[in-house]
Amino acid sequence: MTDFKMEIALILARHIEGLTAEEIESMIEIPADSKMGDYAFPCFRLAKALKKAPPIIAQELAEQLAGMEIFSQVGSVNAYVNMFLNKEVLSKSVLTTAAEMKERYGSTNVGLNRKVIVEFSSPNIAKPFHIGHIRSTVIGNAIYKLYHFLGYDTVRINHLGDYGTQFGKMIVAYRKWGNKEDVEKEPIKSLLSYYVKFHEESEAHPELEDEARAVFTLLENGSQEEYALWKWFREVSLMEFKRVYDMLGIDFDSYAGESFYSDKMGKVIDILKEKNLLVSSEGAQIIDLDAYNMPPALIMKQDGSTLYITRDIAAAVYRKETYDFYKNIYVVASQQNLHFQQWIKVIELMGYDWSKQCIHIPFGLVSLEEGTMSTRKGRVVYLEEVLRRAVDQTRDIIIEKNVNAEDIDLISRQVGIGAVIFQELSNGRIKDYTFSWDKILNFEGETGPYVQYTHARASSVLRNASLDTEKAELMAQDVDYSFITGESAFALTKLIYRLPEVIIEAAERYEPSILTRHIVDIAQAFNRFYHDEHILVSDPKEKKAKLLLVYAAKQSIKNGLSLLGMQAPEKM
Repeated sequence: MTDFKMEIALILARHIEGLTAEEIESMIEIPADSKMGDYAFPCFRLAKALKKAPPIIAQELAEQLAGMEIFSQVGSVNAYVNMFLNKEVLSKSVLTTAAEMKERYGSTNVGLNRKVIVEFSSPNIAKPFHIGHIRSTVIGNAIYKLYHFLGYDTVRINHLGDYGTQFGKMIVAYRKWGNKEDVEKEPIKSLLSYYVKFHEESEAHPELEDEARAVFTLLENGSQEEYALWKWFREVSLMEFKRVYDMLGIDFDSYAGESFYSDKMGKVIDILKEKNLLVSSEGAQIIDLDAYNMPPALIMKQDGSTLYITRDIAAAVYRKETYDFYKNIYVVASQQNLHFQQWIKVIELMGYDWSKQCIHIPFGLVSLEEGTMSTRKGRVVYLEEVLRRAVDQTRDIIIEKNVNAEDIDLISRQVGIGAVIFQELSNGRIKDYTFSWDKILNFEGETGPYVQYTHARASSVLRNASLDTEKAELMAQDVDYSFITGESAFALTKLIYRLPEVIIEAAERYEPSILTRHIVDIAQAFNRFYHDEHILVSDPKEKKAKLLLVYAAKQSIKNGLSLLGMQAPEKM
């Protein structure tokens, strides 16, 4: 597909001395008002060299570019050269590419097969997989998909919270108040009830905290009894988590959690000692980060047990040695900003120049209308319950509207779960928000169901035309593009054209909402085109051109939804 911005830059470079095509390309703008052109070039920077006023330079450039096949119109407004692309040239380039690439449309090979690790989701073993986990889970999955689509060799890691003092608490609580039958019947809810009871009881009996620490030390030292319980908690928890991941259609390449690095921390401690980074403080081992305006990093407690930061350092070293990553991305809540700043700084102080390749992608927090979620107090909303309610409500809507669907259950899952994912990815990731059943299950407006319905509408048009979309590239041959140069058709074509650059931007900024908004724009533009134009006309040439545009829009929406982790129903 032609890169029209670079093509224009190359043309302008032939008429402008002293600037490279790359420099010119960076100066080219897309006007907010399409009536001012598809592209605009500001001439202020040329005034000094050419010793002319910018408006005069713009006028002269416009006259030199006029009449070229790539443009339908070139003019100047004040200091800008305003360029309107030849609609047929653009349409041919975009639509033939979409028809040839199909499910790969929008992809590029900018990744050059470089290794990118994306760590996301990472729930705590023996604790609820609640609505607060959805952000890391779906944002991380979208970032993984974006990078994979762009030609990176991408690894998905679920860094399970399966280690630490809380497991001492869980083991103590289970021994005092738990039983095997309840855990086997309802693993997470039973283990959560024990965990909540531990914290209730420890307020009156603080010695429970000492007992839990002692039990965790036994676990760290390889005690068989403690290890057997811990392993069982981990296995039953993973079974519960995987059920939710299956609903979301999410897989991982590794479930190596904190415990995986328990035997790899000695090496880290040795390196820290060799580098003279460790300082004793009240019996504990810390790294002084005062010079970097950060509090000290606590590496080892008085009793010799390690902390999150120690395990994260060990994990990063292991990943670099194992994967030799180009990027090591962590999708973790903004609450942990300081934690990431500290351990990445420690990695740098250890002499690893790849510390800059470790990237924390923060996101805002989810709270409940009645206040902040608290596992200790048992105040959580289970993610599985949210997904099931979304599916059930979608099924109710389908039945209420008397939709003639062959597989109501399948569509209910695709649309209901898609609605939850789309809601999460619609807003900028850094925003905090309050969980509301009404908002998350609202299917009106710029929502996932709206976009999915638009895809189904486009699919219906192609079915009614008896079009074999598997051979779309054949349909793109011998097309008269003059039939799709109307205002709504061309607006849709331009949005389809921009999809590849939007995907790159969303990946580079680690911001799936950029893609989400663009898919909504394509859906809205398609519906305007569908409303404005009669597509299945009697003239075969006109029909062919319009169907090619429908196909490209449908494929663009489908590819975009796939990158967000959503299904694109053929019928709704």
